[in-house]
Amino acid sequence: AVVSTQSGHYGRGYGGLQCVYEHESSILKCTMKFGVYLPPQHEKKKNLPIVYYLSGLTCTEQNYIMKSGFQRYAAKHGIVVVNPDTSPRGFDLAGEHESYDFGSGAGFYVNATEEPWKTNYRMYSYVTGEMPTVVQSNFNVNVGRSAISGHSMGGHGALIAALRNPGKYKCCSVFAPISNPSECPWGTKAFSGYLGDNKSAWKQYDATFTAKEYDGPKLEILLDQGEDDPYLNDKQLLPENFANACSGNKLINLNFRMHPGYDHGYFFIMSFMEDHFNFMAKHIC
Repeated sequence: AVVSTQSGHYGRGYGGLQCVYEHESSILKCTMKFGVYLPPQHEKKKNLPIVYYLSGLTCTEQNYIMKSGFQRYAAKHGIVVVNPDTSPRGFDLAGEHESYDFGSGAGFYVNATEEPWKTNYRMYSYVTGEMPTVVQSNFNVNVGRSAISGHSMGGHGALIAALRNPGKYKCCSVFAPISNPSECPWGTKAFSGYLGDNKSAWKQYDATFTAKEYDGPKLEILLDQGEDDPYLNDKQLLPENFANACSGNKLINLNFRMHPGYDHGYFFIMSFMEDHFNFMAKHIC
C-alpha cells in the first residue's frame, strides 16, 4: 500500500513525530487515514515495538492524537503508536449518517454480513489484518512485539482482536470498554444492523463470550473504568460480565480497576494513560 503524509497534520512532540497518513484500503475499498507516532528512538533503532489504539463512537484518528497525551509515554518507552479511524469513509449508504452509534464513525470493529454494509464495513479485518501489514511495510516496527488498546467501542475492538488472535498481541489495555455488546443497547443496535438477527453470529464479536473460549498464550489485560461513567450506569458497558467470564479462564489475567469520580471522557483516559503504557511496555519493550 502506498502511504502518504497529509500536509499540516504532523508535528514534533517529545522528540518524536506525530503524523497522519492515508492509504487505499483494499479491505474497506476507500481511502483511510490513520495516526502514527514515531518516537525519538525511531531515527536510530530498528524493529521498534508497536501499540495499536482503537477509538470510540463518533471519533476519527484525531481524537486520540489531540486529547490523550499518550505521546509523552510512547516517547519514554520508544513505542510506535498507530491509531486508525473508526469506520470506512466516503460512502453515502442508506442510513449511514443518521445516528452517532451506527454507520459512519461507528464501525464497531466487525466484518458486516448484511446489506448494504458487508462490502465496506469490515473493520475487524482491517484492524487485525490489513493495518498491521501496511504498518510493517512502511515503518520500522517489529509486529511480533505488538499490543492493542482502546476506549469504549474501541475497547471492545481491542478485546476481541486480542482474544480472537492468540499471540498476535502481547497484551491488551482498555478504557471503559463495551464489554458485552450482545446485551447492551449500543451493541444490539450495531450487531443487528451489521450482522443480522442471528445472535449466534454475534458471539464472535462479544468479548464476554470470546473470553470464555480463549485458548492461547497467557493474555494480560488491564481494564480501567470510571465509577461515575454514565454509560456504566446505563448498562452499556457491562465490564462486570467480562470480568466474570475472565475469572473462569486461567489463561486470562485481568486487572480490573474501578476509579471513583471518573466518567467516560478523555480526562479519565489522560489520567491513567501512563499506567497503560507502563503496563504495555512490560510486555513489548
